[in-house]
Amino acid sequence: MSDDKKINVNDINYAIYKLGNWKNTYEINQIGLSKEIPVTKPTITHIKFSMDEIRKSQFDISNRTVNGFVAIAFQLNPKIQEMELDDVIELEQKEFDNIIDELDNLELLDEDSTVDLDDDSYLIYKLEKECHVTTSIPANEHTKKYYEEEMKRIDDAVLN
Repeated sequence: MSDDKKINVNDINYAIYKLGNWKNTYEINQIGLSKEIPVTKPTITHIKFSMDEIRKSQFDISNRTVNGFVAIAFQLNPKIQEMELDDVIELEQKEFDNIIDELDNLELLDEDSTVDLDDDSYLIYKLEKECHVTTSIPANEHTKKYYEEEMKRIDDAVLN
């Protein structure tokens, strides 16, 4: 996908992650359900922006207005569907606070460094803006393979 190209760690056109586990357990926040841990400041900024946008989205459930994370959880997570709505709203707020705390305390790559675009130590996505939506496109074969396997895992989990 590239010719030994290096990217600056602080390049806002890329999101860079390592595989790992979050400190806390999450049921609702999709960021916390991923094994992708951000390793750059621009990636964290992008994640926080995305989370804010999802939380700003409003949906009506049981005559209540809820944010996008709560609505998505109600659609996709049978465990959440069995919970009282007030408990789900409270859990989403707790998870949001925890993920922000984790994001703010991650060990990041040095902002002045570079990463080889084909480095298989990291998942690297090229960020492209289409209208008001940012699309993440795998930027190397390692990331593409991981992404395809992750999408299959998610599809299998949702369909079963």
